[in-house]
Amino acid sequence: MGDMTNSDFYSKNQRNESSHGGEFGCTMEELRSLMELRGTEAVVKIKETYGDTEAICRRLKTSPVEGLPGTAPDLEKRKQIFGQNFIPPKKPKTFLQLVWEALQDVTLIILEIAAIISLGLSFYHPPGESNEGCATAQGGAEDEGEAEAGWIEGAAILLSVICVVLVTAFNDWSKEKQFRGLQSRIEQEQKFTVVRAGQVVQIPVAEIVVGDIAQVKYGDLLPADGLFIQGNDLKIDESSLTGESDQVRKSVDKDPMLLSGTHVMEGSGRMVVTAVGVNSQTGIIFTLLGAGGEEEEKKDKKGKMQDGNVDASQSKAKQQDGAAAMEMQPLKSAEGGDADDKKKANMHKKEKSVLQGKLTKLAVQIGKAGLVMSAITVIILVLYFTVDTFVVNKKPWLPECTPVYVQYFVKFFIIGVTVLVVAVPEGLPLAVTISLAYSVKKMMKDNNLVRHLDACETMGNATAICSDKTGTLTTNRMTVVQAYIGDVHYKEIPDPSSINAKTLELLVNAIAINSAYTTKILPPEKEGALPRQVGNKTECGLLGFVLDLKQDYEPVRIQMPEEKLYKVYTFNSVRKSMSTVIKLPDESFRMYSKGASEIVLKKCCKILNRAGEPRVFRPRDRDEMVKKVIEPMACDGLRTICVAYRDFPSSPEPDWDNENDILNDLTCICVVGIEDPVRPEVPEAIRKCQRAGITVRMVTGDNINTARAIAIKCGIIHPGEDFLCLEGKEFNRRIRNEKGEIEQERIDKIWPKLRVLARSSPTDKHTLVKGIIDSTHTEQRQVVAVTGDGTNDGPALKKADVGFAMGIAGTDVAKEASDIILTDDNFSSIVKAVMWGRNVYDSISKFLQFQLTVNVVAVIVAFTGACITQDSPLKAVQMLWVNLIMDTFASLALATEPPTETLLLRKPYGRNKPLISRTMMKNILGHAVYQLTLIFTLLFVGEKMFQIDSGRNAPLHSPPSEHYTIIFNTFVMMQLFNEINARKIHGERNVFDGIFRNPIFCTIVLGTFAIQIVIVQFGGKPFSCSPLQLDQWMWCIFIGLGELVWGQVIATIPTSRLKFLKEAGRLTQKEEIPEEELNEDVEEIDHAERELRRGQILWFRGLNRIQTQIEVVNTFKSGASFQGALRRQSSVTSQSQDVANLSSPSRVSLSNALSSPTSLPPAAAGQG
Repeated sequence: MGDMTNSDFYSKNQRNESSHGGEFGCTMEELRSLMELRGTEAVVKIKETYGDTEAICRRLKTSPVEGLPGTAPDLEKRKQIFGQNFIPPKKPKTFLQLVWEALQDVTLIILEIAAIISLGLSFYHPPGESNEGCATAQGGAEDEGEAEAGWIEGAAILLSVICVVLVTAFNDWSKEKQFRGLQSRIEQEQKFTVVRAGQVVQIPVAEIVVGDIAQVKYGDLLPADGLFIQGNDLKIDESSLTGESDQVRKSVDKDPMLLSGTHVMEGSGRMVVTAVGVNSQTGIIFTLLGAGGEEEEKKDKKGKMQDGNVDASQSKAKQQDGAAAMEMQPLKSAEGGDADDKKKANMHKKEKSVLQGKLTKLAVQIGKAGLVMSAITVIILVLYFTVDTFVVNKKPWLPECTPVYVQYFVKFFIIGVTVLVVAVPEGLPLAVTISLAYSVKKMMKDNNLVRHLDACETMGNATAICSDKTGTLTTNRMTVVQAYIGDVHYKEIPDPSSINAKTLELLVNAIAINSAYTTKILPPEKEGALPRQVGNKTECGLLGFVLDLKQDYEPVRIQMPEEKLYKVYTFNSVRKSMSTVIKLPDESFRMYSKGASEIVLKKCCKILNRAGEPRVFRPRDRDEMVKKVIEPMACDGLRTICVAYRDFPSSPEPDWDNENDILNDLTCICVVGIEDPVRPEVPEAIRKCQRAGITVRMVTGDNINTARAIAIKCGIIHPGEDFLCLEGKEFNRRIRNEKGEIEQERIDKIWPKLRVLARSSPTDKHTLVKGIIDSTHTEQRQVVAVTGDGTNDGPALKKADVGFAMGIAGTDVAKEASDIILTDDNFSSIVKAVMWGRNVYDSISKFLQFQLTVNVVAVIVAFTGACITQDSPLKAVQMLWVNLIMDTFASLALATEPPTETLLLRKPYGRNKPLISRTMMKNILGHAVYQLTLIFTLLFVGEKMFQIDSGRNAPLHSPPSEHYTIIFNTFVMMQLFNEINARKIHGERNVFDGIFRNPIFCTIVLGTFAIQIVIVQFGGKPFSCSPLQLDQWMWCIFIGLGELVWGQVIATIPTSRLKFLKEAGRLTQKEEIPEEELNEDVEEIDHAERELRRGQILWFRGLNRIQTQIEVVNTFKSGASFQGALRRQSSVTSQSQDVANLSSPSRVSLSNALSSPTSLPPAAAGQG
């Protein structure tokens, strides 16, 4: 909207002012259009229209200092007029839509067609039916009653299809509901600091209204649009909206516009909220994406290679991914230009999680096999029938016999489809979903909030953890325990009387004023507990020191409120210090400074002596001090902080922007040693990690002596071992060549031995993580987990395979970039995550072992049975029961096994280890041999053993025989007992170990058994069963029990002898996708998917669903309504080729994203 319209608005508004009565001095549209301006334009507009930001506050009836009164009616009115701070999510799909989607399944469609043809033919009685000469090939003619029941088979197949569809749809529906619940929970937890009625309060982001005065600080993600009122050194990363990676400096007179969805990178300040929810900049983009999302989906349905099953979440995820691609670029650009970004974005898109890669591979293998088997079955049956009828018996093809022959062909077709249905483990996608969803739910209890489903499973393969020190390995409760004041090194807190009064006053002022005013020490919540530390923990430690010296910092702050601070140099990872300038009563200036001792002492040229007088502090005095004071403190694992000050004359006023001159010639007041004790549970957790084959490395900003001392306390390094502890500078010197470029070979020389990286910058952390991930030094690619809490950890968290952010101490930016949030900031929760990750992998392997045994046996039985006796001993309906129940229930039973400590005793699987190991292959084939032997024995000599009629070569609609019922029943019994065998996949002997810890498993086994009794005894015609006697039941159960004994026999055979066994579902090196191969690789994957297209979609559809679920979980990311806009690119799982047309993976500027010719209001496209 140009200025023209704005002035119209304004004049209209002037006229309407009276009619507004008790309303506000500006409308929503006015504010919205104001927020679309940037920089100087905005400043001019504010001046012309309103006067200044104060005037806007007055119009919005709010006070820049006191904030809103916060009364309910006032807040309500604001919500009505200006909207709520909430972006409505897309409507979830209805249950019927999900049912319709489940019906799109190719295998089900084939079954439906077969069932309908079968039904149609059963009701069609042609005149030729009486003609005996049609098809005596198959034995005796049928009586009329049987012909009447011909429809049952078709109906039963339809019924089972309906079951499958309902189960699938219900599953999707409940999953989506669960994730929406989780999402809303995360949204409620997200809070922001505002001032109401003069009190600083934290409120949920959704409660923020226009006119609120919000306090913004380093690390925040802005939840609404607003105007900057006051603050110091505020720098914002606006790349999520503009794509420009430079940090934008905000000031009242140059650029006061603060936009929702942008990150505060430095400084602090206050803003008045001017637009919320759908009217904020992020909200506007969302609405556009929402509008564009519909058309996208239509295009998508046509052009999508993978499949039509776009889950409800998918389109939602798509909207967010569009915004996501506009996110967090700046951090990357620091390390290597655009080309790298493109590659990296691609890299993330390509790399499926380890499990997904292996499953896709397995899916292709099984799909092909099943298709071939079913085709051969149908061909053999048709050939045998035609040769037998027309060649051997020389029957003429009579026109009136045609329907009878067609009926036979339909029957053969149904048998063929049955073989195919059995060959495909439909339960697998279900097992994966259940397993992941179950784990995610349980991990919540273990303080892990999983934001991307696949992270949970990747964690099981982790080989390295790069952890922060502060807060993760330590308690993050800082206390000053030693101090060096006035030439004396105190080993404990000194008595205040022993310190010179002048020095003491300076010290109290320096600490109270030169720290964020949001940092406070509050009285303990419970009697006898420790005082609560709020805000930056290091500053809390220093404030605690002031209180320990029997002084108080509050009066100092009241006397010098935040608004009066003349200039603040906030702490950042480059400066490693913080300084605040104040104006003294005599108009001169004083600057207080604090920071890492070795950095601040280098800038000191004086130091206060015992009398509180400054004396000269020469470089050699400094070296002596480092030796005598700082190193001993650091070796005790203390963090050393130096507090200093400097006075400036009132005229000429110093050039505050010339930092190098300002932050120099300081006078040292004191050096303190701050202790941050190691969390008591950490050493044990680290020992577990090391035993599980995971290397723990510590990456910290502290100095090397402190870091080494803590690392020894934690057990990261053991004295006498061969390890490296490096400082950031030294690390960089070693990994860079003469030109200053990083070389992978050099990193490879260092990382295997590196245990501690001290004084490291965020870029060092990122370099280390990237170096370890890209390394080809070991035969397995390293899977790296990283923990981080600061904004500066963002790039490393995104680069890592799994990023853990701290739930308590973490900034929004860190949480945004992470995969899992540790709600208790505790390292030992990471060990739990490893356990759950390995458990997911094992659950799926257990299920596969069980499932594939069922499949191998059923396919071979159906295939050979059909070829030898022209009729599968297991009927279509029975097969579907075996499939539906065994698969669905077994996936539930085996996927919910709780993890045990033993999971941590083995090394990680790694990417190249096959999904189905040799041991599992041995179990699958071993049990298949047992089951096949027994089933074929029963099939060919069973009638003699039980003295019953043979069920072989029965005519078309003959009644169910006891013979075949026994085979079906024995088959199911063997599966039931084999399900218990499947609980162990590493060849353990005790398969009952911990079985009662899993009530779901016990319930399912007993439940399946009960239903089986009902089916056999009362299933009758639809299930092709005839009731069995007790002794026949006993035999069936006895043969089933044999599975357990046979399991022990198999366990005795050493796997090492069975060299011929192939493994399946292995990820080869090629699928690792090194960066150079990225482009050729796109082809390769699509080729595999095309194969599947022809083959067995069901399977792949399942995988897709999993990916979609992973995307549902991505809605996690949308924390509050806006965080969704800032989704990290790497979350774009392999499915997000959909988003490619919405956003190119490299830097996307908003103007591009919005000026595409879809239905956009011109205004938005105009202002990029």
